[in-house]
Amino acid sequence: MKLRHTAAWVGFTAAALVATSACGAESVKQTAEAVDKTDAIMAALTRATDRTEEVGSAEVKMTTDLGTGAPIAMDGTYSWGDGFAYDVEMDTKAAQMETLTDDPSIRMLFVDGAYYYDVDPQPSGPLEGKDWMKIDGSAVFGESGSQALSGSNGSPSASMKGLKYAKDVENLGKETVNGKSTTHYRAVIGQDQMGKFAEAFGDEGTLAGSMTGGATSISMEVWVGADDLPVRLKQKMGTMKVTMDFEKFGRTAEVKAPPASRTADMTEALKDSQGQ
Repeated sequence: MKLRHTAAWVGFTAAALVATSACGAESVKQTAEAVDKTDAIMAALTRATDRTEEVGSAEVKMTTDLGTGAPIAMDGTYSWGDGFAYDVEMDTKAAQMETLTDDPSIRMLFVDGAYYYDVDPQPSGPLEGKDWMKIDGSAVFGESGSQALSGSNGSPSASMKGLKYAKDVENLGKETVNGKSTTHYRAVIGQDQMGKFAEAFGDEGTLAGSMTGGATSISMEVWVGADDLPVRLKQKMGTMKVTMDFEKFGRTAEVKAPPASRTADMTEALKDSQGQ
């Protein structure tokens, strides 16, 4: 059973950026102008961050491109009002999970720091008679990385918070995305500013790190609509690219873990396969 591509299809959190300083009269003038522009950008992103956190959930369409084949598409609901959780469907073949289910799509949940996959019960082995497979986040991001992404820290709201405190964000102007008028912003977070997230995405010893190729920076783009809510969020970590389109905000159903009696915990098997 392949476990390599089973547990990392999730939007990722960004950290704050640190601005560089400049000297000289002309530099001071340019810096002052840049500060004015940055203040306007940060004010807009602050509003977007506050609104995103306020709504607490959204219907999303997302793709994850590992640079190794067809991007993995999935859609469903994300919730971050009381901890980060989601309930989505993804393409079985693209995720290389055909050995676990005959269905063309596979349902995946993320609840309380663990991933759950709706699989076909097997006649023997650890999945015998079980229709859900569980993998703890520590098997994907490592213990430190999993702790860094705990609570709501892996959510779209947390990504917006990272932009809220950024010092080096560009305003790329107006663009129409999914039929909506938006303002496009971009930022790059260096390795020194990634903090604990460097352990999750930059350490090739973790599953997530091996899939990114050991990310030394995080590139982020966000398209904000007239209602101060994100329309699209895009992140690039090494060779991994994640794009999330927001369809509707609020009023999504609570995400609950499957019954333990129907679930097989494959966390240790995945860790063993990674040589941890």
